[in-house]
Amino acid sequence: MQEETLDMLIDAATEASRNSYSPYSSFPVGAAVLTESGRIFSGTNIENASYGATVCAERVAIFKAVSEGETKISALAIFTTAANLAFPCGMCLQVISEFCEDIPVILASDAVVRIYQLSELMPHRFGDAS
Repeated sequence: MQEETLDMLIDAATEASRNSYSPYSSFPVGAAVLTESGRIFSGTNIENASYGATVCAERVAIFKAVSEGETKISALAIFTTAANLAFPCGMCLQVISEFCEDIPVILASDAVVRIYQLSELMPHRFGDAS
């Protein structure tokens, strides 16, 4: 991945985290997806008093892309200001795997950036090829 593209994704995820609605966890997260067509969609975590109704930033970004007709994701960035990186939860990993192949998943904070392949985070994907 080109450095410029990496920076654009992290910037979009960082900006999205500023809109986080996280009054229960105080853990703002932003995400941005790059589609195969080159468009970037961002999202943030949106919590709810009924915790099961909470939606993670990754899913918000993916759902925004899909709702605009973009169903092929080629990269994902997740940003948080917390000391620890924000890894995608199991539900998000499954949603990510629905719309991509083995993409880079970029985890970023103010202090560090790490890049993983989806296959490292979810080595045994569930899907129509399972």
